[in-house]
Amino acid sequence: MPFMIFCRLFGLVLCGNAMIVYLASHSIPLAVVTTLACSLLLQVVYFGSVLFLTWRSSCDCRAGERAEHFGRARKLDSSQRIFMR
Repeated sequence: MPFMIFCRLFGLVLCGNAMIVYLASHSIPLAVVTTLACSLLLQVVYFGSVLFLTWRSSCDCRAGERAEHFGRARKLDSSQRIFMR
């Protein structure tokens, strides 16, 4: 997702949240606090998703290394069988 689209969606969510809370409670301080809490929650979720994607990509990389290692082990096993005969 391009950064500008992300910023627009982020602003839209926060403004929508502020308007809904204000219309429901008729309290500006409550709308501000709720909007700040929503912003903090969205940032925590974003940070968690970045950590998850980093962890997942490192697992994929390790899986590739393991598969490569096992492929070498099979080649060694077949070559050792030839020498043992």
